[in-house]
Amino acid sequence: MLNVGITGQAACLVEKKNTAAALGSGMLEVFATPAMVSLIEKAACESVQPYLEEGCGTVGTELRIKHLAATPVGMQVTAKTRLTQVDGRRLVFQVEAFDEAGKIGEGEHERFIIQNEKFLAKAQAKAKKE
Repeated sequence: MLNVGITGQAACLVEKKNTAAALGSGMLEVFATPAMVSLIEKAACESVQPYLEEGCGTVGTELRIKHLAATPVGMQVTAKTRLTQVDGRRLVFQVEAFDEAGKIGEGEHERFIIQNEKFLAKAQAKAKKE
């Protein structure tokens, strides 16, 4: 059962492939904001998946974050999430990201519980309308 307080964590190594220069979000070889977003979403998504009914998942719908500090290639980044609200199918998480030197990001992330097949069918139907 989904309850406030569920925590999640995901980590990655900063490599050239997840830098701002590689992802097009900047010119420098430092951990990209889009890569931080992906890591935060992974931590949140995986944290609640074991509590969902079979055939269900979550999708990200909103993210309000601050990227506070740059992280160079070679350092480890860890995203941590904590479920703070359960409002029907709406889930809200407090999120933080850290590198080996300290906090690099913080904010709030919202996800919605969906039925995987129904959601996918609706998305795929958009392609058939052409």
